[in-house]
Amino acid sequence: MIRSNNGYFGEFGGRFVPEILLPALTELEELFFELRDDPAFWQEYLTLTQEFSGRPTPLTPLRRLSEQLGGAQIWLKREDLNHSGAHKINNVLGQGLLVQRMGKKRVIAETGAGQHGLATAIMSAKLGLDATIYMGADDIERQYSNVFWMRQLGANVVGVETGSRTLKEALDEALRDWAASVETTHYVLGTACGPAPFPELVSYFQSVISQEIKQQSMTQIGKLPDEVVACVGGGSNAMGAFSAFLDDSEVKLVGIEAGGLSLEDGQHSVRLLKGTGEPGIAQGYKTLFLQNDDGQLGETHSIAAGLDYVGVSPILAHLSQTGRVTPDSSSDTEVTDAFQLLMKTEGIIPAMESAHALAGGFKRAKTMNKNQHMVINLSGRGDKDIFNIARAFPQRDWTEFLQREAERSTDQINAHLATELAG
Repeated sequence: MIRSNNGYFGEFGGRFVPEILLPALTELEELFFELRDDPAFWQEYLTLTQEFSGRPTPLTPLRRLSEQLGGAQIWLKREDLNHSGAHKINNVLGQGLLVQRMGKKRVIAETGAGQHGLATAIMSAKLGLDATIYMGADDIERQYSNVFWMRQLGANVVGVETGSRTLKEALDEALRDWAASVETTHYVLGTACGPAPFPELVSYFQSVISQEIKQQSMTQIGKLPDEVVACVGGGSNAMGAFSAFLDDSEVKLVGIEAGGLSLEDGQHSVRLLKGTGEPGIAQGYKTLFLQNDDGQLGETHSIAAGLDYVGVSPILAHLSQTGRVTPDSSSDTEVTDAFQLLMKTEGIIPAMESAHALAGGFKRAKTMNKNQHMVINLSGRGDKDIFNIARAFPQRDWTEFLQREAERSTDQINAHLATELAG
C-alpha cells in the first residue's frame, strides 16, 4: 500500500483548503492513521463488505473472447457484482465505519456517473445517516436511474447547474457545503483525489480489489498476472486494482483514460498522457489538471459520466510520472466497440466507464502471447447506462422513444423516466 509523505506523492497531493476545514481533515487523518495498520479494524471492514456487499468478487476468465482476439488470456475482476453494481461501495462502507467513530450524523458526497452517490445513499440508509448528494445537472440527465434510486433511499440529490454541469462542479459544491457544516458533517469523497488524507484513505479501502486479484490469480492462474488494466477517472478503481502490485515490478499496471472524440481541447478527459494534463492546484490538492491557455480548469468530454473529470488522483499522477503506471486512452468509438464485443461474446454488460479499460486492454492483449495473462478491472455494470447505450446503438424499438424524449425538457424527461422506473 502506497504511503504519502506528509500528504504528498512526489510533487503531487497536499492540502489546500480553507482554514475552517483543517480541523475536520486533521481529525479524519488522525483517526485513519490510527486504524489503517490495525488488523482488527481491517477485519471489521472485510466482514462488513462480505456480509453486506458480497465480497470477494470473482475473477472471471474470458475464454471465448481471448480466443477470438488471439493474444493474452483475459480475466475480469468483477466489481460489477458488488451490491450497488460498482466498486464505489468498498470506499463508502469503509468511510461509514469512520463516520460512526467520529459520531457525526450527516454525510455529503459528489458523484458523476451516480455510482458513488448511490453507494453513499445505500451506506447512509444502512447506518442511519442523513445524506446529501451533489451531481452535475448534465450527469443527472445521463444517469437518471441512479438519481431515482438515491432519492428512494432517502438521500437529498442536489443538481449543480453551474459551469459544465458535471463532476468538477459537483465536487466544488460539496466542498462549499462541507465548509458551512463541517462540525456535524463528514464529506464522503468518492475518489482518490482531493485534500490529504483522502487520496490515501480511499486507496486504502479500495485496495481490497487488488488484494483479492493477487490471491485469486495465484489460485486460478498459478502466478501473478502479466498486466492489470483499469479505467481512470478520478482514480479510485485504478488505485484499487493497482495497490497490491506496486512492489511487483513484473506486473505491468495500465491506466486507461477517456480519449473522447479527439485529443483536441474540450474533446477528451486525458490528463496523464504527455502534453495533456499540467500541474496545478485546485479543489484542495495539487495534481495534473486539464487547463486552458490562461491556467484555468479546462473543459472535458467523455461518453462515460464517471470519467468526465478535469483532474486525476495525485497518486496516479506520481505513479505515471515515475513510470510505474503506464497511461493510455480509449476513444468513444473504441469504447462502444469493446462494450458490444464483451456483451455478445461473454454475456456481460459493463459500465461505460469500465468499457474504456476493456477497449484499452483488448488492444494490448492482441499484442501479447497466449501464455500471458491480463486482468481488467470491471469497475461497474451497465444498468445505469441503458439510455446512453440506446443512443449510442439506436435500435428500431428505441428510435421513436428517443426522438420523443429529445424534444422534452429536462424536468419532463426526469418525471417520465421516474414513472417508468417506478413501474
